Amino acid sequence: MKDLLSTYSIGHFVNEPARRTDFEILYFEGLEEPDVDEIHKHAFYEIIWTEKGMSRQTIDYKEYEVRPGSLFFISPNQVHRFEEWKPLAGGSILFTEELFLLGLYNKDKLFELSFLDNFYTNPCLQLGRKDFADVKKTIDIISGEYKRKDRSVAIVQSLLHVLLAQVQRCIDNNEDREYSKKYLVLYKRLRELLEENFSRNEPVSFYAERLNITQHHLNLVVKSVTGKTAGQVIRERSMLEAKRLLTFSDYTVTEIASELGYFDSSYFSKLFRQETGQAANAFKKKMSEKYRIK
Repeated sequence: MKDLLSTYSIGHFVNEPARRTDFEILYFEGLEEPDVDEIHKHAFYEIIWTEKGMSRQTIDYKEYEVRPGSLFFISPNQVHRFEEWKPLAGGSILFTEELFLLGLYNKDKLFELSFLDNFYTNPCLQLGRKDFADVKKTIDIISGEYKRKDRSVAIVQSLLHVLLAQVQRCIDNNEDREYSKKYLVLYKRLRELLEENFSRNEPVSFYAERLNITQHHLNLVVKSVTGKTAGQVIRERSMLEAKRLLTFSDYTVTEIASELGYFDSSYFSKLFRQETGQAANAFKKKMSEKYRIK
C-alpha cells in the first residue's frame, strides 16, 4: 500500500536530509524550523521535554496539551502534527531503533519500554518536580557528551538507556495495574506483525500462529496489556488506516474497503461507524477539511 504521508529521518529535522544520523538532541531556544510537512511520520523515536511554555500535539487524530514538567513520546509510523505552541523552553531527543539496539541481539529490551511504540496509553507523561529534575540532569549529561568533539556513540547509547530506564521507573511507580514484561514484549511483537499485515484483514488465528501461541493466550496477553481483545486491537489498526486513507487520499469508501481487505463495502462501512461513531463519508469530509493542505 502506497504511503500517503512523508516519512522523515532525523536528518530532515536538522535540515540535512542527506546526512545519515542515528541521534540528535535539539533545544527549542534558537531552533531552526525544520523543512518538513506539517503532518508527517517519523522513521525514528522522539522524546520532547518541556520546561516552560505549552504546546499542542496530535498523534493519529488524538490531541494532547503538553505542559511544563512533561515528556511527550513519538514513535515510528505514527502520524504526527505539531499543532501550536507558546514560547517554549526544552527540546527533543531523536534516536533510531538502530542506535538503541547497537550491540544487542534482539528487540526485547526496546519492547520492554512501555512508553515507546505507544498505541494504547497517553504519550504525554506529566512528571513530579523531583522526577523531572532527575530526568533533566540525565538529558544535560547526554547533551554534554554529544557536544564533545571526541564524543562516543557507545557512551551516548548507554546514557540514552539510562534516561529511558529512568522514565520507565517513573511510569512503573505510578502505574495502577501491573503486567509482565513478557506480556508487553509479546504485545509489541503482535503490533510489529500487525504493521506488516493489517491491510490483509487477517484473523486472530493468523497472528497467534506466527507468534507460536494459542488464540486464547494471545487474547490473554492483549487483554492484560491493553484491556482489549486481540480482535479489537486488530480492527482498530485497520480502522486507523481507514481514517488515514479517508483523510489524505481521494479513494472512495469502496476502494478503501478493498485496500484493507474488506470486500463487502457495506460491512466495512458498518464496522467503521461502530468503531468511530461516524459514517465514513462524514468522517472524510470533516477530516479532509481539517488536515489536508489546500
